[in-house]
Amino acid sequence: MITVNLYYTGKNGSARAFAEEMESAGIADAIRAEAGNLRYQYFLPMDDPETVLLIDSWRDQAAIDAHHASPMMVQLAALRDKYDLHMKAERYISENLGTDERFIRK
Repeated sequence: MITVNLYYTGKNGSARAFAEEMESAGIADAIRAEAGNLRYQYFLPMDDPETVLLIDSWRDQAAIDAHHASPMMVQLAALRDKYDLHMKAERYISENLGTDERFIRK
């Protein structure tokens, strides 16, 4: 699994308005329905009201590539421009937790 954390930052609440429009317009649900999408969820950092975190997980790189080629990307890019957002990205590849599993309370 590949997870990308995307931090959308704007001004005057624009990042939150962007995430709300992604949800209300159905774009987020359309992305969640794409083949290979495992998670697409927005979060609000407690210490930064002008940033929204998107956790976006995919089965593999091929699924991400297909998503980037999809019509949703045009809509998403237009909304990013509408709200004048800037982005920072972090990418993670999941692996077995191994011995760290004992520290995870379930």
